[in-house]
Amino acid sequence: MASQVMNEFESDGYRDPRGSNLQGHDEDEGFQLPPILIQYWHTVVRWRWLMAGIVAACVILGVTVTLLMAPLYTASTQLQIDRQQKQITNVDGLEAELPGQDMEFYATQYELLEARPLAERVASELNLYDNAAFLEAHGINPDILEQEDEGKSTAQMDEERRRLVVQVLRNNVEIAPIRMSKLVDINYTSRDPELSSRIANKWASAFVDLSMEREFASTADARDFLEERLATLKERLEDSEKQVVVYGSQTGIVTLDQIRDPNGRAIANRTLTGASLEQLARELNEATTARIAAQSRLNSTGENTAEAVGSATLSNLKQQRTQAAAEYARLSVQFAPEFPAVIELKEQVDAIDSAIAEETARISSTRTQQYREALEREQKLKAEVAGLKQELDTQNRANIQYANFQREADTNRELYDALLQRYKEIGVAGTVGINNIAVVEPAIAPDKPSSPVLIINLAISLLLGFGLAGATAFALEQIDEGVREPGQVEALLKLPLLGITPKVEEDDVFVELQDIKSNYYDAYFSIRSSLAFSTNHGFPKSLAVTSTRPGEGKSSSAMALATVLGRTGKRVLLVDADLRSPSIHAFFEKTNEKGFSNYLAGDGDWSTLVQETSSPNLSIIAAGPVPPSAAELLSGDRLAQFVTEGLAQFDHIVIDSPPVLGMTDAPLIASAVEGVVYVVQSAGAAVRGIRASVKRIKMVNAHIFGVVLSKVGSGSSGYGYGYGYGYGYGYGYGYGKRYGEEHAEARG
Repeated sequence: MASQVMNEFESDGYRDPRGSNLQGHDEDEGFQLPPILIQYWHTVVRWRWLMAGIVAACVILGVTVTLLMAPLYTASTQLQIDRQQKQITNVDGLEAELPGQDMEFYATQYELLEARPLAERVASELNLYDNAAFLEAHGINPDILEQEDEGKSTAQMDEERRRLVVQVLRNNVEIAPIRMSKLVDINYTSRDPELSSRIANKWASAFVDLSMEREFASTADARDFLEERLATLKERLEDSEKQVVVYGSQTGIVTLDQIRDPNGRAIANRTLTGASLEQLARELNEATTARIAAQSRLNSTGENTAEAVGSATLSNLKQQRTQAAAEYARLSVQFAPEFPAVIELKEQVDAIDSAIAEETARISSTRTQQYREALEREQKLKAEVAGLKQELDTQNRANIQYANFQREADTNRELYDALLQRYKEIGVAGTVGINNIAVVEPAIAPDKPSSPVLIINLAISLLLGFGLAGATAFALEQIDEGVREPGQVEALLKLPLLGITPKVEEDDVFVELQDIKSNYYDAYFSIRSSLAFSTNHGFPKSLAVTSTRPGEGKSSSAMALATVLGRTGKRVLLVDADLRSPSIHAFFEKTNEKGFSNYLAGDGDWSTLVQETSSPNLSIIAAGPVPPSAAELLSGDRLAQFVTEGLAQFDHIVIDSPPVLGMTDAPLIASAVEGVVYVVQSAGAAVRGIRASVKRIKMVNAHIFGVVLSKVGSGSSGYGYGYGYGYGYGYGYGYGKRYGEEHAEARG
């Protein structure tokens, strides 16, 4: 059926003014809402002036608050907190170093810096409890406090004043550790720069003093404990050392030194016999190595042995022979063997060979003598080592008990020395006053306020303004229920979208329609193509154009559709049925003395009211005088009679209907025509109102062909209007064909 409508549509002379027909365009399934970021951007653009006002108000408020705030001054003292105290001896602490202990240590120190006892000490040393200037520097009026203290006892007033001062100190001090370091800043803020610096410095010095006091208190008990342990260990050490001396004398063990394990503990005694055996064993190893080397040299023969190669005499003789042999070979080629020079060289070579043989024999004799001497030394040392082994075995059996006595004495010595060293450490630390906390940089009175900072407050104001503006804009966006995007038409209204039209000034509508290349004309040309598939016989013979409320562009749409339709060669009659607010005659600059209201009231024939226009094939009937009751006129039989008679003389009738909301005119007109084109202004009427109006039209069994989304701004929807031509043939064709077939089937 769609192809049948298409053929009829083209046979009626409907062609694309730019030279292509509808069959060359693909069907589009429908609009989708734009990406979420695009929707957000459109929201910002739509409410930009409101958002700008909110941001400006926040900035002005931020500047005002900044100027009214009292200046605050922050002084900073820097401390260095070491994990351990400076070492004055080599003795480590008794507690084992565990992973994560540093983090716990520094976290503890930071908590101590903010503790109440430290604040009380600072307040006491600076006499802040009765200092009215201190309270004033923190915005507290002492006179008001005195008024509040009336009727209280002196003790109660003093206690409350002390609590207040301590609380003020703790509220205005800031402990700021410096990352990846042992440094920490103590920052104090007040309205008085001198007071801030004095409190910051006193806070640091008081913390150092408290730390040292805690250290001194912890050493007293340790000294008492160590004194008792030292006395006991001293007696035990003397007894164990006496036992070692007595047993060594009885067994004849002479100890040179002790063999210790990697931890420094003695595991064996090194005796004189053992040391002698070690020395002889090393000498025996050396003698055995020398004997093996001598035997290897003895077994080697010829001139390639190490001695032969290393002999300077033999090397010199070989060099002389090489030179003489070379000269002999050269002369033998030039002269006969009997030549004197050749004979002389031959004798010289023979003499050198004899000398080489004698030197080689001498070297061989030397090797034999060296082997004999090495063998004798090896055998002698073996005998001495065997004798010492027997003597050492006897001593080792006695040395087992001796080593036990020695280990006990060494253990007691180590314990005694360690405790004695610790005792000395504690004594020195208690008298010298070494601390692991030091002031790196004292505070000085700041010359510039730390707060308020205009730039920071402006930045906060801007962030607050942007956040508040965004929240307001999106809240208003949720409240605003108007249809803004083409994709919302079907989603919110459950009606097909026939097309969208750009926003054009009312005075420019007629001019835009005369230019077939304009976007405005192109938009209604696309809508015209969508309507061509809305029925089984092509473009509807009669239709009404209405909207929810005035000002949405229904009259412009009715005139535009009639104009575009007339350019296809069809005879079109445009009727202004908006009797309460007529406008069609003004577009075409025609008279409105008599019109449709006269016909509905029973005056004469409607054909006498037709006025020709400059647009091809387009005639109009003006609204005529405003009647007392338009609804009564429209509810009569003459409206339906007019449509029937009009279609006998014209191909199509387009009626500009009044808005639906609040009036009964539009439903009456809708029931007399083939269907309705519903105009919805972009971001205009609320969805609830549109749905109510659509429901009223459907209650009279009128058919709605679809929706025209009007007055779409170039940047208001994300679609803009740069593609109206393709949109009309793509999206409009699909919806028009589908709803046209459904409507045709519904009609039989």
